[in-house]
Amino acid sequence: MKISVYCSSAPDIDPALIDFAYELGKAIGLGGHDLVWGGAKISMMGAVARGARDHGAKTIGVIPRALVDREIQDPQASELHLVDTMRERKALIEELADGFIALPGGIGTLEEFFEIWVGRYLEFHAKPIAVLDPVDAFGPLKVAIDHLASHKLMKSGQSQLISWTTQVDEALSALTGR
Repeated sequence: MKISVYCSSAPDIDPALIDFAYELGKAIGLGGHDLVWGGAKISMMGAVARGARDHGAKTIGVIPRALVDREIQDPQASELHLVDTMRERKALIEELADGFIALPGGIGTLEEFFEIWVGRYLEFHAKPIAVLDPVDAFGPLKVAIDHLASHKLMKSGQSQLISWTTQVDEALSALTGR
């Protein structure tokens, strides 16, 4: 399975989250899976790729040309696809991946997460999605989503398309069914 991971590329991340991203990458590799990610070697993005690669996974990066210098592309990537826009990046990641995990991250992570979730609901794809949040960074987001659902502002079944997890094995199980 090719697993896409959305996560932060911010420079001042808690080192515990960097380590956690590495552990996710490690589990992806040890599970016999490959990684599809944003192609950067910094922060959580770099850690998940190193963990995957260090444990036998192929790492497939997708990065816009305009971000190559800014995000510091990962020269160790098994494959690195250069695209022109963020829209092309998201589309290619969606095409390449068989499932998606969102680790804690900022607006870029949230944008990717919401877009892939909407695509699943609209049946543009049928790929599993998990949120892997060991520090409750997305706790307020989950409360907001539940609040929207309680006001019937979300359609029936939308919330059930996401597996909310806190442990690496839970997230991988949500994607693989094992």
